[in-house]
Amino acid sequence: MAKAIGYKRPKDTKRTMKKLLSYLGRHKWSLLVVAILVIISSGANILGTYLLRPVINDYILKNDIKGLMKMILGMAVMYFCGVLATFFYNRLMVKTAQQVVSEIRQDLFTHTQKLPLKYFDTHTHGELMSRFTNDVDTITDALNNSFAMLIQSFIVVTGTIAMLLVLNVRLSLIVIFFLFLMFLFIKYNGRRSRKFFTEQQKCLGSINGFIEEMVAGQKVEKVFNHEEKDYEEFCKRNEALRKASTKALTYSGRMVPTIVSLSYANYAFSACIGGLFVLSGWFDLGGLASYLVYVRQSAMPMNQFTQQMNFILSALSGAERVFEMMELEPEIDEGTVTLCRAVENQQGQLSEVLNGKEEEHMIWAWKKSNHGETDLIPLKGDVRFQDVVFGYTPKKKILSKISLYAKPGQKIAFVGSTGAGKTTIINLINRFYEIDGGTITYDGIDIRDIKKDDLRRSLSMVIQETHLFTGTIADNIRYGRLNATDEEVRMAGELANADSFIRRLPEGYDTMLYGDGSNLSQGQRQLLAIARAAIARPPVLILDEATSSIDTRTERLIEKGMDALMKNRTVFVIAHRLSTVRNSEAIMVLEKGEIIERGDHEELVNQKGRYYKLYTGQFELD
Repeated sequence: MAKAIGYKRPKDTKRTMKKLLSYLGRHKWSLLVVAILVIISSGANILGTYLLRPVINDYILKNDIKGLMKMILGMAVMYFCGVLATFFYNRLMVKTAQQVVSEIRQDLFTHTQKLPLKYFDTHTHGELMSRFTNDVDTITDALNNSFAMLIQSFIVVTGTIAMLLVLNVRLSLIVIFFLFLMFLFIKYNGRRSRKFFTEQQKCLGSINGFIEEMVAGQKVEKVFNHEEKDYEEFCKRNEALRKASTKALTYSGRMVPTIVSLSYANYAFSACIGGLFVLSGWFDLGGLASYLVYVRQSAMPMNQFTQQMNFILSALSGAERVFEMMELEPEIDEGTVTLCRAVENQQGQLSEVLNGKEEEHMIWAWKKSNHGETDLIPLKGDVRFQDVVFGYTPKKKILSKISLYAKPGQKIAFVGSTGAGKTTIINLINRFYEIDGGTITYDGIDIRDIKKDDLRRSLSMVIQETHLFTGTIADNIRYGRLNATDEEVRMAGELANADSFIRRLPEGYDTMLYGDGSNLSQGQRQLLAIARAAIARPPVLILDEATSSIDTRTERLIEKGMDALMKNRTVFVIAHRLSTVRNSEAIMVLEKGEIIERGDHEELVNQKGRYYKLYTGQFELD
């Protein structure tokens, strides 16, 4: 018997079922074969029971041994066909179910990659992962088990009742009465057990979260002598879990004994009254034997049918959450300008290179269609903001009419308090978010006219929160440019001053990284991020607190490498350490979404304003 589970019904069952059926429809022939095999398996069971009647009446009672052997042989062949049908439909159903779930998971992952960054800012990682794990798993369980079981249980229940009525209508009233009692009990008990199983899951989540929090904060707990208070809180949550679990298991534990007891009572009444019918000549002995076997097998399919419906509703609830995510509006990209490789002839004209080979004399260029003709514009890295207005929410503006420019090869730095809008400016250059007003141009092209993939391919970022992927160090560096050679990977490591510590590792550049590079220090992880940016060789480089996790000694060691990385590139720098922005051509001091000061280091110091106070230590960044 399927275990009791807690679930929430889908909000729109019909719509979710239609969407799920669209995936199942891709494998309709496989599912049709499964349905046919289930019918054969169930039919063999139902028909085999009925054949007990002629076996007893026509052969055993008449002492026809030869006829009996033929009948037994025929029944054996029929049951063997049922066994084969069961074997093949189980294998086919598992294969089909896994294919359907694979397609759903693949479509979900593909769509997730197209969602705007804002969606990930407003949803937790656990919430997103639950779509790929818990919700998809409920679909898997339902398709693997419930689809075929539901068909089989339905056929067995309806077939059994039909055969009972065929054998003896008057006697069947007893069975129908007991089946009705079973149905009422299953419905009542299932509703109560689901309620407490849902409560159990809620309490379990609460206690797991509390334990995880306490384990992670052991130092703080011990420093402030909070053990006794935390123990009291744990006992409180543990008791709530105990009560919910006891009630849930009490109700679910009643299911089998009660159904079995009602089944025995049904069988006993049917056997006694059926025996009287036989003695009175109202029923034949073979018919009673078949009838009693049907009575014994009538209860379990009904119970299974009810339980499988619960599983299917649970799967539809999970499927609804998956499909809701898949129906979210993807990131809009109306751009038409693309990035390409080009060469310049002696007359200064550009022509696109289509063979894909990267050579030193090639340059990057913007490919722009203009009234049926194609214009190639050299990618230089000229970025300009003109009266840009932006807010993450309509009610609160982060940037208020920001205007700035970065000429090709310039290093532009942003300084200011937390929340002043520094990182927001960087996010807008990448088009992670869309501006509310004004324009941002890149080499004279509105960035909204550039395809997002091509725009981001022309940029490279080193951010404060470094993320490394499972793989070798070389793979993580090569993430910046997948076709980079081993020699180019090593050169990028040297440029970022990461080569020395990499070579000291047991496997060097082939050292495997797991858990976001947990076997490296934060500074080493950030050096790898700088190497990743270096190998991409982008025209525009963005450094968002790139050296925040690197000590001052290491920072000095990589300063020359960073200068080489930034050479002939437009660079945007966000830094709390003002020593890293002193050599910038322009420094923007932001406060509450506005540029309050701008100029180079000497100019800003001479102005004796906010930058001067920051530099001399009279004012600190929050």
